[in-house]
Amino acid sequence: MIDPDHLSKLMARERERFRTLHPKSAALAEKAKAHMPGGVPMSWMAKWPGGFPIFVATAKGSRFRDVDGNEYVDLCLGDTGSMTGHSPDATIAAIHKQIDHGITMMLPSEDSLVVSEELARRFGLPLWQFTVSATDANRHVIRYARMLTGRPKIVVIDRCYHGSVDETFATLDSNHHTVAREGNIGAPVPLDVTTTVVEFNDLGAMERALKTGDIAAILLEPAMTNVGIVLPEPGYLDELQRLAKQYGSYLIIDETHTISYGPGGMTGGLGLKPDFLTIGKAIGGGIPTGTFGMTHQVAAQIKEFVKLDLVDTGGIGGTLAGNALSLAAMRATLTEVLTEAAYARMIPLADRWADGVEDVIREYALSWHVNRLGARAEYTFTPRAPRTGREAADAGDFELEQYLHLYLLNEGLLLTPFHNMALISPATTEADVDAHTRAFRNMCRELVQK
Repeated sequence: MIDPDHLSKLMARERERFRTLHPKSAALAEKAKAHMPGGVPMSWMAKWPGGFPIFVATAKGSRFRDVDGNEYVDLCLGDTGSMTGHSPDATIAAIHKQIDHGITMMLPSEDSLVVSEELARRFGLPLWQFTVSATDANRHVIRYARMLTGRPKIVVIDRCYHGSVDETFATLDSNHHTVAREGNIGAPVPLDVTTTVVEFNDLGAMERALKTGDIAAILLEPAMTNVGIVLPEPGYLDELQRLAKQYGSYLIIDETHTISYGPGGMTGGLGLKPDFLTIGKAIGGGIPTGTFGMTHQVAAQIKEFVKLDLVDTGGIGGTLAGNALSLAAMRATLTEVLTEAAYARMIPLADRWADGVEDVIREYALSWHVNRLGARAEYTFTPRAPRTGREAADAGDFELEQYLHLYLLNEGLLLTPFHNMALISPATTEADVDAHTRAFRNMCRELVQK
């Protein structure tokens, strides 16, 4: 147990240290309030601990430097958007070259052939379409699933995250009814009109949802990541696939974060067979992009429904989707950066990070647990691994998390915000990982000793 009064004193000290270390960021944050709500480009940036955000000057590889000259080991990496490391050389070279040849033309480039072939090789789905983000990819495949099945609803997992897709900001209330998730802004209709929520790892609840006959698709991450890492129990994903086929619902797997598992995510690594697969962020090396894959059967069914003269009016696409710049970035990232050899380095380093955290947890007898997902690892305030999103959410401690993040930030280490999660890039080093272990040990020593 962490004494709350002791934690409050430590937090006050770290806030003062943060202000002392970041005078230029503080001044910029105050100036930014004149033309940006909260002084930030996006509202969630205000949730970082310390009272104001750090303003970044430069970023390269596994590190970045702020406007005050402080350097950080980046274990957040844009919450997967920079999983490649910041500005990887191969991706940057491809971007520079493509900028001279055109950015967006609403016509295909040769890079689209290479990228779609590589995606098919990694994930096993033969046909691909491109979007501006993974959110867009998820929106599109949900629309396709509804069109093909004639059914109104999708199943999502409680405490899931799939970008800003309306249907996915749902949760279960105390009576296990589907309702809008707390913080859901401007939901267009009650969430139970579009969505049925079930718990992760609960096959009984999944089958009951599918038996209603109104489920067009199941949308899920093969391992939950946004509420913390929640791993699938043995046999869960295989049985989920079987249930989807039995009840005529499409299975959509979102690998946007679980690409940390390996070059083909969990779909490629475990040999999963979804009807659709969506992914974004990391595969563009930091350039906004997204894509979705599908089977030949699904593509043939879509072609029967969508006639050529109406192909541009169905809510699928966007004028920037599949632009030449993003495809050039994806080609370089997939073929030269997030390679099999890179994962062979990244995953052992993630294990080194997790091993270090586990050693400290044992040393100070903390009732915390470490979960691992390839190049990603996280500690939770639970004595054992959560098996559902609800268990993971209930284990959260906002005040403690804010302190942990702020302490580490003051020590030059950035974790993924709103989680206690680290992501390893191809540029991350053993020294980066060991720096976290040292700081984490010192932090835990102070937490348990008054």
